[in-house]
Amino acid sequence: MAIQYPVIGQWFRRPDGTLLEVVAVDEDDATVEIQLFDGTIGEYEIERWPELMLTEISAPEDWSGSVDMDPEDYVGQKEGDMPNGFHDPLAFLDKL
Repeated sequence: MAIQYPVIGQWFRRPDGTLLEVVAVDEDDATVEIQLFDGTIGEYEIERWPELMLTEISAPEDWSGSVDMDPEDYVGQKEGDMPNGFHDPLAFLDKL
């Protein structure tokens, strides 16, 4: 198995099934900052990264895990609609 090095924005799965995303790599401090799917932030020393036995995966389709939203936030939403309070940042750009 090839060692997967941390890349910002890349998702990984721990052996226990926990999903995490690399959110920062600090080369000066030699650390990797991660965010678990549930929103919890953590940090590892970069030299320990290969020992974690992570599997590189695609980003999960259900992005709501780290957004701290309850099921009632989805009430009245059609499939594919953005939940209340979330907007497309590109909608504010001037259209050409």
